[in-house]
Amino acid sequence: MNDYQQFIENVKRKTGIDLSQYKEAQMKRRLTSLYEKRGMKSFQQFFQEMEKDEKLFHEFLDRMTINVSEFYRNAKRWEVLEKKILPKLLEQNRHLKIWSAACSTGEEPYTLAMVVSKLVPLARVSILATDIDENAIARAKIGMYTERSLQELPEEMKRKFFTKEGMYYKIDEKIKRAVTFKKHNLLADPFDRQFDLIVCRNVLIYFTEEAKERLYYKFNQALRPGGILFVGSTEQIFNPGLYGFEMEDTFFYRKIN
Repeated sequence: MNDYQQFIENVKRKTGIDLSQYKEAQMKRRLTSLYEKRGMKSFQQFFQEMEKDEKLFHEFLDRMTINVSEFYRNAKRWEVLEKKILPKLLEQNRHLKIWSAACSTGEEPYTLAMVVSKLVPLARVSILATDIDENAIARAKIGMYTERSLQELPEEMKRKFFTKEGMYYKIDEKIKRAVTFKKHNLLADPFDRQFDLIVCRNVLIYFTEEAKERLYYKFNQALRPGGILFVGSTEQIFNPGLYGFEMEDTFFYRKIN
């Protein structure tokens, strides 16, 4: 067993995270640059140091989960969600159950709450936001963001939902209360059911093809009939029918009844 394979075994035993489901070349490159920066020589040494240093362990999780997120990322897709997808879902169901999977530091689920609040009172919506990284979730719950995170957000939404505090922007309490955060491992933990909308964007690109296919099936089972899966702009599903979906719009897939 080579150095990296041993590392995969150790990480899985310690955390339940299975790095073998992630694209190897990408993950190795990202983690090697982290441990070399810390003056280490091997994955084995990296794991031993992580066992002793919780800060380093959280840094590993951050690097592994690529916490790059922005509000209203790829604005055109959010407009499609607001004008076309959500109104249809609301015709079918008065109360919406939404899941932001691999939500990172909270920009995506909070964007969902802001967009939905334009259409219905937030009391009619349940938004679950999950991530594997407890550190990211802790930051999401604080609800404070830099200017950079808000650069794609329309100005009127920025004015309505944020208060500037020093160098940071604080999200509105009503939006904050609309989202429930929870730790969840997409590749290992069971999924809840009967979602109207699942948003999982810019995450699947890091997984192997086999892991991706398993997730499409699991997302399908987690949606109610007619529910929608919303994926990232590099994550088009080329044979949606194989997984029980049909294309509703670019990057939006409807579960076939």
